[in-house]
Amino acid sequence: MGERTFRDLGELFAPASVAVIGASNRPGTVGASLFRNVLAAGFRGVAYPVNPRWSSVSGVRCYRSVRALPEAPELAVVIVPAPEVPEVVDELGVAGTRGVVVVSSGFGEIGGAGVAREAALVERARRYGMALVGPNCFGVLNTDPAVSLNATFSETLPPRGNIAFVSQSGALCAGILRYGVAERIGFSRFVSVGNRAGIDENDLLVSLGRDPATRVILLYVESLSDGRRFLDVAREVTESKPVLVIKSGRTPAGERAAKSHTGSLAQSGRDQLYDALFEQSGVLRADTIGDLFRMAKVFSSGARLDGPRLAVLTNSGGPGIVAADAAARQHLELPPLSARVRAALARRLSPSASVANPVDMTADASPAQFADALGRLLREPTVDGALVIATPTGTLTAEATARAILSARGSSRKAVTACLFGLTDLSQEVGDLEAHGVPTFTFPEEAVQGLGSLARYRAWASRRRTEVRSFPVDRAAVRAALRRARKAGELVLPEYSARALLGAYGLRFPESRRVRTLDAAREGARAIGYPVVLKVASPDISHKTEVGGVALGIEDAGALAAAFERMRSSLARRAPGARIAGFEVEAEIRGGKEVLLGIQRDPGFGPVVVFGTGGIYVEVLHDVTFRLAPVRPLGAQHMIESIRSYPLLRGVRGERASDLGALTEAIERVSQLAVELPEVVELDLNPVIVRPQGEGVVAVDARVVLVPSSRSAPSASARRSGTARRRTPAPGVRPPRPR
Repeated sequence: MGERTFRDLGELFAPASVAVIGASNRPGTVGASLFRNVLAAGFRGVAYPVNPRWSSVSGVRCYRSVRALPEAPELAVVIVPAPEVPEVVDELGVAGTRGVVVVSSGFGEIGGAGVAREAALVERARRYGMALVGPNCFGVLNTDPAVSLNATFSETLPPRGNIAFVSQSGALCAGILRYGVAERIGFSRFVSVGNRAGIDENDLLVSLGRDPATRVILLYVESLSDGRRFLDVAREVTESKPVLVIKSGRTPAGERAAKSHTGSLAQSGRDQLYDALFEQSGVLRADTIGDLFRMAKVFSSGARLDGPRLAVLTNSGGPGIVAADAAARQHLELPPLSARVRAALARRLSPSASVANPVDMTADASPAQFADALGRLLREPTVDGALVIATPTGTLTAEATARAILSARGSSRKAVTACLFGLTDLSQEVGDLEAHGVPTFTFPEEAVQGLGSLARYRAWASRRRTEVRSFPVDRAAVRAALRRARKAGELVLPEYSARALLGAYGLRFPESRRVRTLDAAREGARAIGYPVVLKVASPDISHKTEVGGVALGIEDAGALAAAFERMRSSLARRAPGARIAGFEVEAEIRGGKEVLLGIQRDPGFGPVVVFGTGGIYVEVLHDVTFRLAPVRPLGAQHMIESIRSYPLLRGVRGERASDLGALTEAIERVSQLAVELPEVVELDLNPVIVRPQGEGVVAVDARVVLVPSSRSAPSASARRSGTARRRTPAPGVRPPRPR
């Protein structure tokens, strides 16, 4: 039988022989269409139909069972009723088949008996070392002329191209293939993973990242089988080729109630976790399927955009304005042209032409003027790429415009995209342009979107690399704080208990005293120095301001006494059942900006760091961002820059800039705690006061939630969440070792 497992997953899609178990002659069945598609695509290997009901299928001798086959097929496609699938996989395993694609449905997706059936399928595939795709999938496709495999039940075979597509949705696949044909989008490989009981999107990313025929990878996902592994794999793949994703199935808030601002934010904005994951790994996210393929078209052309500076050339002012607006939305720049180029354009164009950027040549522009203007724009050092918008008029036919664009582009490596308007069929002209690496779009904003994705990927690929920093930690203090909490049976650590734990990680807090009586409060205030803040200390009160548990701006002993009595009265009315452990008197930090820092542990992603605008309105403003821990210095910087209130931190109207260096370090320290202390499932630092440059940051309120001692916390480096299914290891892909 030879070596059973594949050296690389790519071999699964280039088999020397394929058996279709459940092939049929009955019209309208999947078994009939799939085997017919294998033949129609011109599969270069040997195809075997297997079905005891037929002597031949589509003119090919049919075998009664796997055992009757003259050889073990390298790849088997199974289309039999779900209860029969495990037995078929047993037969394939005994024969020596290396990979199996289970198209049949009726497994985990239906729940109940289907879950057990899927588990039995996975166990058998693992027993025989077979790679498993599916179940409940659309099939696989490889357009390599040396393979020509269409093991799907779609009769539409797309042209050969350099785009690989991986989808969780089988129903979507047929439509995507038809769309690809209509839009002249070619694929290298096409894989439907279905229930992902075996091979998942991470395994395929590894394989496609190594595939020389694939230039760009597209993913349609409704969830990720292992978000932590996706981060590691995608970050490596995007170093050499772009990965584009559309993520659907935006989930609602989590089931369990969060005990902190951070937990509430992370659950209500769970889709933002995917945004964070994609940004950290260099994956570009599309909002719609159309956006996904428009972006893919630009990448597949091989175009390069080394910067955000775009020139727009048009013979119609309106579309040029639309393109300029779209460029602003995509964070592309339309730089002013040099005086030399403007003068040269003015000499050669109509007196009514505009030689700014966009360059509007007006409706009487000739093909020669188009070619001359585009050539000059591409030679301009301040231009990184160009968009040509042409409405055929008079001598400016679509054919002439296409020739002019290709002539002007010549050997330039700068990205050029085109938008041709016309009432006639432009497929020939569009085909000529795209065959020579000029992606063409129906509308200007579509072209600009594609160019924007090029610029974002270029920024990722050329980014400054930073490594995770490790800060000194008082380990003894950490152990002591956790031991005290466990001994007291505390799962939610209020501020007075959390400070020792967080202080061991180098996070600063104001000087404070914990007191029980007014006299002790006065003594503490004298020792600290006015002004002071008075806060309730209670393990049962999460948000102190909601029950009158915070008094600010206390300037003297009289104000302290009044605040003390008001707080006791308010707590008696608004939190009568809360345990009161005393009160905190602490130095008031004046000035600075309020931000939030926190940790939330997600079942699929592990430890997540949260940062955003702080204060009492944090859940109303929702100005937050997320990153998976560990967070690198550059990642922490990007977190700060991505919130809407970032300009306030930079300083406005003459204000001093905030200490962004200290804030970056504080984010990294929280990230380190998230990785090293899986016992901490939630952390809330709100507010954290960011002082002016050089004065650091100070946390003025903290809350820590610990995992119950009866169960283990999810590990920061756990490969899969605790609820994830076990699956067949992908051939050629080793699971990452625990860190």
